[in-house]
Amino acid sequence: MSKNLVIVESPAKAKTIEKYLGQDYKVMSSYGHVRDLPKGNNAINIEQDFAPVYEISSDKKQVVSELKKLSKEVDVVWLATDDDREGEAISWHLLETLKLKNEKVKRIVFREITKKAILTAIDNPREVDLDLVNAQQARRVLDRLVGFELSPVLWKKVKAGLSAGRVQSVAVRIVVEREREISEFTPESAYKVQAVFDLEGGKQLVADLSKKLKTEEEARAFVEYCKEAAYSIQDLKVKPGKRTPAAPFTTSTLQQEASRKLGFPVSMTMSVAQKLYEAGHITYMRTDSVNLSDDAIAAVSAEISKAYGEDYVQTRAYKSKSKSAQEAHEAIRPTNFQFHTLEGIDSREAKLYDLIWKRTVASQMADAKLEKTTAYISIDSPAEGEYDYTLQASGEVIKFEGFLKVYLESTDEEEDEEQKGMLPPLSVGQSLDLNKMVATERFSRPPARYTEASLVKKLEELGIGRPSTYAPTISTIQKRDYVVKEPREGKERDYKEITLTKGQIAEETRTEITGAEKNKLFPTNTGMIVNDFLVKYFPGIVDYSFTARVEEQFDLIAHGKLVWNQMIKDFYGSFHQKVEDTSEVERADVSAARLLGEDPKTGRNIYARLGRFGPIVQLGEQEDEDKTYASMRKGQYIENITLEEALELFKLPRVVGEFEGKEITANVGRFGPYVRHDGKFASLGKELAPETVTEEEAIALILTKREADAKKLIKSFEQDADLQVLNGRWGPYISYKKKNYKIPKGTEAEKLTYGDCIKLIEEAPDPKAKKKTATKKTATKKTTTAKKTTTRKTTTAKKK
Repeated sequence: MSKNLVIVESPAKAKTIEKYLGQDYKVMSSYGHVRDLPKGNNAINIEQDFAPVYEISSDKKQVVSELKKLSKEVDVVWLATDDDREGEAISWHLLETLKLKNEKVKRIVFREITKKAILTAIDNPREVDLDLVNAQQARRVLDRLVGFELSPVLWKKVKAGLSAGRVQSVAVRIVVEREREISEFTPESAYKVQAVFDLEGGKQLVADLSKKLKTEEEARAFVEYCKEAAYSIQDLKVKPGKRTPAAPFTTSTLQQEASRKLGFPVSMTMSVAQKLYEAGHITYMRTDSVNLSDDAIAAVSAEISKAYGEDYVQTRAYKSKSKSAQEAHEAIRPTNFQFHTLEGIDSREAKLYDLIWKRTVASQMADAKLEKTTAYISIDSPAEGEYDYTLQASGEVIKFEGFLKVYLESTDEEEDEEQKGMLPPLSVGQSLDLNKMVATERFSRPPARYTEASLVKKLEELGIGRPSTYAPTISTIQKRDYVVKEPREGKERDYKEITLTKGQIAEETRTEITGAEKNKLFPTNTGMIVNDFLVKYFPGIVDYSFTARVEEQFDLIAHGKLVWNQMIKDFYGSFHQKVEDTSEVERADVSAARLLGEDPKTGRNIYARLGRFGPIVQLGEQEDEDKTYASMRKGQYIENITLEEALELFKLPRVVGEFEGKEITANVGRFGPYVRHDGKFASLGKELAPETVTEEEAIALILTKREADAKKLIKSFEQDADLQVLNGRWGPYISYKKKNYKIPKGTEAEKLTYGDCIKLIEEAPDPKAKKKTATKKTATKKTTTAKKTTTRKTTTAKKK
């Protein structure tokens, strides 16, 4: 029998740790939190200093029972959960739930799962830090109070099923405000002039005018001035330069760079990083520190010297810009720098590890040394007019690669500055032969929409949330349908080009696509309405400085400088009063329909408003029995849709024609544009529009869809038209009344009879029952226990 029980929160972590400990240690997983706040209104006892009521999760009762049994059989229980507030809270809940005696319990922490780190932790145990636990409790209780009291207000005033949250609502506000900035932006045009000169040996020199020209007239006049001009190298300037590597990864910068370089969503980055950490490949992935330990710097320096040479080593100590960063912790780094890559693992894990290895190694490498050359080209023209402009060509050459041999950080800019190569040999006074000059109309850009990564960066800049909250916040606002991440097509825009070639000037109007987006975050109409309601009636909840201040208060609690339930009390009084005050607000005032104008055919009013299934335009008054609706398109907003755009929507559904004696109609639905025939739907895709699709095109789509459906259908039954055996993405399955049922392995789907299918449906396991909320009687009893426990533990924490 083992003398020691080590409890961690993850089975993968347990498996890795078990390799480093002897037979005297048994490592078990709690599978995360073993208890939590129950659903319903009995989770927090407001009258008893906001004491939380905890209950063992239904899916953890067996885990708790097993851990209790094992804890009684050993001499020491080691609580080895993560080294952060959430991990500390898990340890405390285990301490309480398993009814462990303090003298039998040792809390150990480590930020990498290596043999050295584990054994060092065992040599340096401590008690559960109740200040950290209270900081986690404060966040949990505050967020529950905000969500629990605000969400019903949203149900009554906006739409059923909505929710609000302290951090998520601020994140939605950031996205909404950016969308409005873009909507209100008016692009201004200017002309960029570029000249191409022919050099000896078939080479060319490309140069840009040192300033943009504001108007078409100014651009035309300048090109005319250059018609008979002579060009020569007026000056050559050579300057040494350098580039410095970026700091090692924090949670935020890892999420940003994985998004830019690998295309990973924030939640995927954290999931993959968690697996790398639990397998012992990297240090803990939730950190706001850019610090590396002395041991890590020594190890990485040795590896750089071995792999690239001594000249490439340049050790650095980085300092975080975040006031709340825990510098004692480390940045995210590999645990063994000798492993440049990892093999035999999931490809996403291998890619993320490669990114972390390169970033960490580059951070301790020498600066890249560059040489930048700028050629200034004079314009000597006999034409009238004076221009104090020069043409400039620049290039750079890398004299010493330094860290660039391993890694270069990406940026959020949509068009990164082009990497400039080396200029061809040039000399001062050298005459140049103009091949062509082009003045191109260019437009100023609106602020960029947020990506998941740039939204994380913004939240971090504002001091909102912490490393552990970024990914769940961004996932939540998308699940709630307040924000959508999707590509959107751009719009055509005309621009002008004035070209000078061989003494001849030509003008041309060209077309470009502008505003195309790939996986950017857009607010939904629901998100905008909820945001506006919260900004108006609960400004404190969505105030950036307030939300950041709350994070600072959590930090004070974690350091034992603020009593957690007093902090909650100070917040709750005014907040609850505002909730009460909103009872007077009329629903119509919150999500009021916006009058767009009159229908020219009927003279009836047309409104834009939020409907049950999304944003709609409505013809007629709310009380009219014959009012009609049309769904808005993707990207259309209630607050700025025009009457003309609404009238276009009412042209659908449109009768396209007839096929096999039945009508074909075209329309737009929840999943995009489609044609409908004989009760079946076929998607129009991106190529065709419901307003213009022809009868011939629609019939082709219908026949293609029939062919695809025929391949999907394995078997149908005369006894019941709803019952089908279908071929799906993961193999055959049974479909019955909009529900799907598995077919056992080894069963031939083609040979299933009607009776076989019914039997499989009847024997299919029921979906898991929902967890019931505690009764008032039980909740009261638990509250008292939680109150006593909290008081006793807080006293202990103060003594400590």
